[in-house]
Amino acid sequence: MKTLSVNGAEIPAIGLGTWTLEGRACTDLVSHALGIGYRHVDTAAIYGNEQEVGEAIRNAGLPRGDIFLTTKVWWTDLAAADLKRSATESLERLGLDHVDLLLVHWPNPAVPLAETMDALNRVREEGLTRHIGVSNFPSRLLAEAVRLSEAPLVANQVEYHPYLNQDKVHAACRENGMAMVSYCPIYRGGALLDEPAVAEAAARHGRTPAQIVLRWHLEQEDVAVIPRTSRKERLAENAGIFDFSLDAGEMAAISRLRSAGRRLCDYGFSPEWDSP
Repeated sequence: MKTLSVNGAEIPAIGLGTWTLEGRACTDLVSHALGIGYRHVDTAAIYGNEQEVGEAIRNAGLPRGDIFLTTKVWWTDLAAADLKRSATESLERLGLDHVDLLLVHWPNPAVPLAETMDALNRVREEGLTRHIGVSNFPSRLLAEAVRLSEAPLVANQVEYHPYLNQDKVHAACRENGMAMVSYCPIYRGGALLDEPAVAEAAARHGRTPAQIVLRWHLEQEDVAVIPRTSRKERLAENAGIFDFSLDAGEMAAISRLRSAGRRLCDYGFSPEWDSP
């Protein structure tokens, strides 16, 4: 699979998002994904499934270095002592000695960003993670995080899909040599997948509408996607996007869907911070 080379990290361009996956179903799905070629798995402390994700990785029969694993520190744990505790507890649940990428899951205006970034750098120095980054950081806050970090940040994970304009964040990521990792990349399916720009491209290429939307992401510079699914059959479909391309007209038609306005998936949490 294609990888993104960003600030010393090699991030597989497509990964498996595990939000809402639980128990044995989570372990089985991650195991199946790894079995069919996925090498990028995304979890978080708040997801409550690090133990299941770690079990799948440990039992995959793959060299640990072949799997790019991301986890995240929740916004209530961004003070220095709390961040280190969270990272340590994540590794204990995962049953691993390090992750490949540790992210600040959401910013927290109540904790000085300088303290958070210093703590994030310290856990990297101690070997708990190979790389560090952030998630859900708007462009101005991202610039501040980059300034405060001794080590390069490799990713900003944000909601991104054709209904949501993230041009400012994407530009900020590129300016700083980072990847923008898209969660909720196909919105909620449904309305987006029925859009004529998507459906017509799918018909032309003999692909599913979801594949067209995921390919739209990967045609953009240094963008990775982590679609979540609970269905094993969707895993191969989501990964089958590397043997075709969208032309400039198709890309423009899909990108114009952003004119409908900012549409967000409902993830149940929206901190008070400035806009993307």
